[in-house]
Amino acid sequence: MLVLSRKKGESIWLGDDIEITITEVKGEQVRIAINAPKNISILRGELRKEVSESNTEAINVNNFIEFLKSDK
Repeated sequence: MLVLSRKKGESIWLGDDIEITITEVKGEQVRIAINAPKNISILRGELRKEVSESNTEAINVNNFIEFLKSDK
């Protein structure tokens, strides 16, 4: 993992087309702006975890339904 220090107004580039800019620092909270192509998915870490867990639940439910259908 790369760890960088940035000040308000400074940016980090990921490749040629994703820019992350620090827009505000208040105490322990940092506000960032992300400029990326529309085809790039951007999710907060906690939402990504929730989506992953929901997808796992859906797969388990679908597998169970398929199991019940095949039993007949």
